[in-house]
Amino acid sequence: MKKVRRKKYRWGRIFCLFMIIILGICSIYVYLNHYFEKEKKKEQQDSKSHLVDKVEETEKVMEKVPSNHQEFMGLADGDYLTEKGYTLTIKDHIAYIDDLIIVNKTYSLPSEYVPVHPYHSISGDKCNDCINQDAMESFLLMQSDAKAIGLHIYISSGYRSYHYQENLYQRYVSRSGQALADTYSARAGHSEHQSGTCFDLNTIDDSFANTEEGQWVNSHAYLYGFVIRYPKGKESLTGYQYESWHLRYVGKELASKLYQDGNWLTLEEYYGISSSY
Repeated sequence: MKKVRRKKYRWGRIFCLFMIIILGICSIYVYLNHYFEKEKKKEQQDSKSHLVDKVEETEKVMEKVPSNHQEFMGLADGDYLTEKGYTLTIKDHIAYIDDLIIVNKTYSLPSEYVPVHPYHSISGDKCNDCINQDAMESFLLMQSDAKAIGLHIYISSGYRSYHYQENLYQRYVSRSGQALADTYSARAGHSEHQSGTCFDLNTIDDSFANTEEGQWVNSHAYLYGFVIRYPKGKESLTGYQYESWHLRYVGKELASKLYQDGNWLTLEEYYGISSSY
């Protein structure tokens, strides 16, 4: 009997010791889990705090973008914060957002500026195939696809020099007066045509929107990286009347964002910038 009792007593001690070890391991696990969760939350809070500090620091350091051309002309080269939180960079007095050149009534180009990487070398004040190479190659693909379904689209006005635009604008002012001319023609230095990133299609008048070509372009241009630069109903944002024939090359990614099922967003509203003399 004594041997049996001693045996039972021994196993009882072993069981108790085992339970103590198990409880100890569980306690350590609970402690470590609580500790690491606490550290993780602390890291997340520190990260958020750092991000907030960084944003606040950026907003304090970066000036706001100009609201009109006069303000733009008074700015030095550097980075500026748009209303939508994008960084507008001015370099050699030319404005860029995400490497996209910005040209409108607020942002102008120097008189000597010519398109970067033109499809054909620029030899005069006006050239339909002297626009940017990427833009031209995308247009040729779009033109080919349109032709395959029986549509005919062609560039009627591509690159225009500063001096060509200056003379063109003055002719419009003489004909319509400056106030009206400013609604459909850009002043010298403010024309996207000088940048080589845009062109006018076909008839260059309101009738283009009602043609099969105009309707196809409106629905498909974004697939090739183009946007309707001056959409209908957005005159107060762009500063110009609706132009169904004026395409601007921005690349497929941005064009897809601006398309909005045909209810085009403008560069001004997307980036949070102005277009005002």
